[in-house]
Amino acid sequence: MAKASNLTRTDLDSSFESQLSVSSRTSNRSLRVAEKERRKNQTGDPFVLALKYFSEVEAGTPCSGNDVLERNLVLVERVGLSRGLPPEAISVMLDYAMSLRMGGGTCVRVLKFLIPATVVPQEAVVRAVSWLCVGKIAISTQVLFLRWVLTVFDMIDSKDHLRAIYGFIFSFVTEENLSPYICHLLYLLTRRESVRPFRVRKLLDLQTKMGRQPFLLHLLSLYKVFYPELVTLALPSRMRSGFKNHNSTWKVALSAVQKRNKVQVSSDISLTLRLKDKTNSRKRKLNHLELPSLSSSIQSNSSSSRSRKVFSLEQLHSFPQLLDNLHCIELPSQMGSLLGSSLALCYLDYVQDDSAFLRLNFWLGHALHEEFLFCSGDGGSGSSSEALHFLNRLLSTQHFLQEGFSSTEGFLYKFLNVWDGSLLRPQILGLLSDIPVVPSSCISQLLFEPLMQLFFTSTLFFKCSVIDCLNNMLLEWLTWHSVYALEDGLDISLNSHTPMNMTLSGFMDSVMELVRFVGRLATVGLQLEGCHCLLLSFILDFYETVCDMFLKYGLPLVVMPPAGVFYPALFATDPVSVDRLSYIMYRYKKNLTSAKCQQQETKAFHISRQTCQEFNHYLLFMVSCLWNSKMFLPGMAIEVDQELLALSKVPEPWTSFDLIHHPAFLGCALDFHHKCWPERKDIDFNSIKAAKQWNWYMEFLFSQGFQGLQQFVQSSINRRSVAGISGQRGSQPTSR
Repeated sequence: MAKASNLTRTDLDSSFESQLSVSSRTSNRSLRVAEKERRKNQTGDPFVLALKYFSEVEAGTPCSGNDVLERNLVLVERVGLSRGLPPEAISVMLDYAMSLRMGGGTCVRVLKFLIPATVVPQEAVVRAVSWLCVGKIAISTQVLFLRWVLTVFDMIDSKDHLRAIYGFIFSFVTEENLSPYICHLLYLLTRRESVRPFRVRKLLDLQTKMGRQPFLLHLLSLYKVFYPELVTLALPSRMRSGFKNHNSTWKVALSAVQKRNKVQVSSDISLTLRLKDKTNSRKRKLNHLELPSLSSSIQSNSSSSRSRKVFSLEQLHSFPQLLDNLHCIELPSQMGSLLGSSLALCYLDYVQDDSAFLRLNFWLGHALHEEFLFCSGDGGSGSSSEALHFLNRLLSTQHFLQEGFSSTEGFLYKFLNVWDGSLLRPQILGLLSDIPVVPSSCISQLLFEPLMQLFFTSTLFFKCSVIDCLNNMLLEWLTWHSVYALEDGLDISLNSHTPMNMTLSGFMDSVMELVRFVGRLATVGLQLEGCHCLLLSFILDFYETVCDMFLKYGLPLVVMPPAGVFYPALFATDPVSVDRLSYIMYRYKKNLTSAKCQQQETKAFHISRQTCQEFNHYLLFMVSCLWNSKMFLPGMAIEVDQELLALSKVPEPWTSFDLIHHPAFLGCALDFHHKCWPERKDIDFNSIKAAKQWNWYMEFLFSQGFQGLQQFVQSSINRRSVAGISGQRGSQPTSR
C-alpha cells in the first residue's frame, strides 16, 4: 500500500512538472511570437526602413536619379513637417546630412525639414558640430546648420557636452560669415568658467578688424559681467538691438508641430536678445517710411477748384496728360507721396518750386531722423524690409532727378557717426555718393573722419564698397562742374532751388582733398589687405577717373597717385592691373601735355612743377622696369644692395620685371615661346629679345587685349629715347 502510495505521489509530481514545463514552453513561445510579430511590424514600417536606409547608406552613393533616396527623403520630410521627428530620427538624419555622404544638396534639404517632435539629443548636435572641422561643408550650409541649432537650442535635452566643446566652437568666431551665429551660440553657452583671457583678446582683435559689430559687443558685455578686469573696452550701458532672430526657416513648421503634439517645450521659440521692458517707453515707430498716397490739397468738388481749372496729381496716368495739364496741376497735400510716382517727379523737376522742394525736404528729413537716428530699441526699422524699400525708393528718386536732397545730406553727416558699416550698406553708400560738393574747410570733419574709422576696421568687401562710393561721388562732382561751370565762378547746387555758390578754386580744393583722402585710404588699405587684386581694381577705377579730369571734365587739375598705389599696381601679379596702370599713365600724359599747351597759350591756370616731376619719375621708372630691364640698378627709384642681390642667386635680377620676366606677363612670354619654337624643350627667354622676335612679341601682347599697354608703349617709348613732360629725357632702351 505504501509502495503504491509512493508511486502515485511520484507520478503526480512528474505529471505536475510536465504540465508546468508545457505551460512554460507555451508561454515562452507566445512571447517569442509576440516579439517576432512586433519586430515584423516595426521592420515593415516605411519610416523605420527610411531611417535604416539613411543610417546605412555608404558615402559616395550617387543621388542623381536615385529613386530610393528620393522616396525615403520624401517620406521622412513628410513626417518631419507634419508630426515632427523623434530623437533617434533627429540623430540619424543630422549625422547623415552633416557627413555629406551624398553631397551638399541633400544636406540643405534635410536641415530644412529637421523639425523635432519632442527634444533634440545633445550628442547628435555635438557630432554634427564635429563635422564642421572637416572643411568640406559649404559656408552657406554651415550657416544654415548654426541657424537650426539656435532655433532648437531650448529643445536640446542637455547642454553639458556642448559646453565641454566651448573652445572648439569658439575657434570658428574668426570666420566672417559664421561669426554672428557663433557669437550667438557662445552667448547662450557661456558660463563663468568659459571666459578666458585669450578669448577676450581674440574678440577685441575681431572688434578692431570688423568694427563695433553688435554680436561681438553682446558677447564681450557678457564676458565683462563675469570678469570686468579682462574686458577694458568701453561698452554702451544699453544696446538697442540684440542678436537677430534666425528661426524664419523653421518657425511655422515648428509651431505647427508643437501645436499638433500639444508639447510646449519652449514658451517662446524666439532667441532674440531683448532689452529690459521699460514702463514708460514711448515707441517712435510712427510709420514715417510708408509713402503716403497721392491726394490733392484742394478737393475736386470744392468752390476753389471750380473757379479755376485744377488737375490733381492722382488723376495723372500718362505723360501726354502731364504735357496737356502742365500749368494747372495741383501739388499733393503730402509731399512724400511724390516719391511714389515718376510722373509726379517729372512735374516737380519741371516747376522748380522752392516751396515744393522745401516741403519735400522737411518731410524727408523728419522721416529719416525719426526712423534711423531717434528711434528707440523697440521702434527702430533700420533693418526691416520697409526701411530697405524706402531707401531704395529715395535712391531711385535722386537718380531720376539726377540730384540729391539737402535733407538726405544732413542726415548722412549725422548717421555716419553712429553707423556700424553693415546696416543697409548699399543704400547708405549709394546716398553718400550723391551728396553735393562739400567745402574743403569742413569735408574732413563731416565725411573723412567717420569714413576713415569704418574703413580701417572693416572687411575687404567694405573697403571696396567705400572706394567705389567715393569714385561715384567724384564722378558726380566732376559732372556737375562740367555742366554748371561759368566764366566768373562755379554754381553747383544740390537742387537748383538751393544754390551754393562756390568759386572754381574752392571747388578744386574740395576735389583735391577728396583725391588725396582716397590716396591715403588706398595706400593703407592695400597694406592691410596684402595688395588684394579686388581692392586694387577698385582703386584703379578711381584713378581712371582722376587721370582724365582735365580733358574729359574741363577741370584744370592733375593729381598723381601716391607711391603706395603706383608700385603695387606696377608689380601686381595679374596682367590686368599692369595694363590698367599703363592706360592711366597714358591718359595722364595726354592730360598733362594738353594742360601745358593751354597753360602756355592762355596762362589761365598753372600745373605745378611737382606734378610734372612726379609724372616723369613714374614714367621713367615704368620704362626702365618694363622695357629697358634696369630694375634694382643704381640711380633707380628702388635700389637694392648688390651684395644682397648676389645672395638671392637670381640670375640677372635687373630683368625680373621686364615685359618678359614680369610675373604678370610670364605666362604670355611662355605661350609666345612655345608658339615660336615648338620643337624646343629648353626655354630661353633671351631669344625673344632679338629685334624681329621682340616686335612679334609686342604684337602678341597687344593681341591679347592689353590695349592700355599698347597705348602706353606707342605714346611713351621709341627706339631712340624715352621723353617725359617738360623735355626731360629718359634712359636709352636696350637693343632688341
